Amino acid sequence: MPSQLRDVQRRCSPQHIIPRSRPTSFTQPRPASGSLSLSLSLSLSQKHLITSRKFVGVRPLLDRTEVFTMEGRRIGRLASAAILLVLSCLAFQIRASDVIFYESFDESLEGRWIVSEKEDYEGVWKHSKSEGHEDYGLLVSEKAKKYAIVKELDENYSLKDGTVVLQYEVRLQNGLECGGAYLKYLRPQEAGWKPKEFNNESPYTIMFGPDKCGATNKVHFILKHKNPKTGEYVENHLKYPPSVPLDKLTHVYTAILTPDNEVRILVDGEEKKKANFLSADDFEPALVPAKTIPDPDDKKPEDWDERAKIPDPDAVKPDDWDEDAPMEIEDEEAVKPEGWLDDEPEEIDDPEATKPEDWDDEEDGEWEAPKIDNPKCETGPGCGEWKRPMKRNPAYKGKWHAPMIDNPNYKGIWKPRDIPNPDYFELDKPDFEPIAAVGIEIWTMQDGILFDNILITSDEKVAESYRATAWKPKFEVEKEKQKEEDAAPGSDGLTGVHKKVFDLLYKIADFPFLEPHKPKILDLIEKAESQPNITLGVLVAVAVVILSVFFKILFGGKKKVSSVAEPTETPAQPSDDQGSSVEKEDEDEGEKEGNAPRRRSTRRET
Repeated sequence: MPSQLRDVQRRCSPQHIIPRSRPTSFTQPRPASGSLSLSLSLSLSQKHLITSRKFVGVRPLLDRTEVFTMEGRRIGRLASAAILLVLSCLAFQIRASDVIFYESFDESLEGRWIVSEKEDYEGVWKHSKSEGHEDYGLLVSEKAKKYAIVKELDENYSLKDGTVVLQYEVRLQNGLECGGAYLKYLRPQEAGWKPKEFNNESPYTIMFGPDKCGATNKVHFILKHKNPKTGEYVENHLKYPPSVPLDKLTHVYTAILTPDNEVRILVDGEEKKKANFLSADDFEPALVPAKTIPDPDDKKPEDWDERAKIPDPDAVKPDDWDEDAPMEIEDEEAVKPEGWLDDEPEEIDDPEATKPEDWDDEEDGEWEAPKIDNPKCETGPGCGEWKRPMKRNPAYKGKWHAPMIDNPNYKGIWKPRDIPNPDYFELDKPDFEPIAAVGIEIWTMQDGILFDNILITSDEKVAESYRATAWKPKFEVEKEKQKEEDAAPGSDGLTGVHKKVFDLLYKIADFPFLEPHKPKILDLIEKAESQPNITLGVLVAVAVVILSVFFKILFGGKKKVSSVAEPTETPAQPSDDQGSSVEKEDEDEGEKEGNAPRRRSTRRET
């Protein structure tokens, strides 16, 4: 190979093509697409040179004109190859310069990533393989710990010019009940700061990534922006962020910041959220403060009337309005059913019960046989003293209130007047602080969180290519394996789908409003676990229980009053939908008693 071509190849080597004026990745970047063009160009140029030399060797005795012609062609081929090589190098150089930072975690963490030495951060980071892969990542290895680790960029990277893409992968290998899996892109720290001092107080420019605990389930995007008036940094949270996929597969999260003040959030390459940094509808609080604010010194006048309606001062209670009339009265038309057992108690001592041998009257008190339902009451119309049922009093009107009328003095709801906001400023573009380091600072109840392929680039195509080559193959393998595991029954006969359903049912059973029904729901779930083929029936049963509870909450769960007009026990139509106060008391007592045997009514309704 001629020395000129070797020199071109040397100049296209990685140490020459990566510009020294911009920060590079802390680990060697994966070959970009330009490298393929470089190799191809070299191969083509070598092929041209070999062919030319062979051609000259075959015909040594050519005339001078032919020699000059062939030499010119050879030089032309060489020049073409050199030009093609230079263009390939240029394309490769442009592509390489787009990668600002890349961490594949293929190499050991030692000497490259710095673990915080702050006492709160006891979690142990590990350089570990992703389950089922040969690919390494950064692993959260212990439960219920705080973790902090950081890596500084060689040079601060400005976010103010052009497109910026932040991307990384995370895999929740053991799920995520409560914890974070986000990154912090730190701004330059104060003089004297050391990476080993990294903690939750270390100022950042952007915080991005999954966070879940309780009702919180979102992919954070938080920008810390400096107010030029006050000099204070404000956390501006993206409103309505996308939710976190809660499976155990590897997912890739991408934030794309563009020169038109927009940010797009992608999950697995699919856009989930688009927002504008300067829109008050997209960030809370807004980056640009309101022009006016309520006057903190303004006070509501004492004579300010906010009542839209008032009682009619001219209204008079009607003479026939009886406020003392009861809501319910006895039904005088009710008749005691024939055969009613007035002298029989509802419950009797259990004749088969015996005093336990270890019963001590002095310590345990006098022993009494447990009560059981009186069998005579089961066959008869009723036992105990008969009382007429209650019915709604047609004369009942309740306490009289004057009708409401429009308030002539109504002034509306008072609010303080607006004044110019002293902290207001105008903004054409966000004043991003540069990125000086990439850190992970989290508190999680789960282990098995694996971070991988952290990328900062100025080209969306580069991020897309990394997703296609680094993330997509892993994801597809994991997805297929997950399908197989879900379909295959375990030793307990349950498939992965069944287990997910039962986990959900157990969580539903823990809802506070279902507490009275929890034993019944748990019994249903346990039966379904032993007989997976009835899972659908259990789901329906639990749904019925939940719906019945909702209806009871919404409509009060009151029973209708009915009366027995004759011994055939044919129920009469109730006068309205309101049950008797006695029935309500019985229900309240029954709720207090919990699972105690239900008592029969002391009267027979007619």
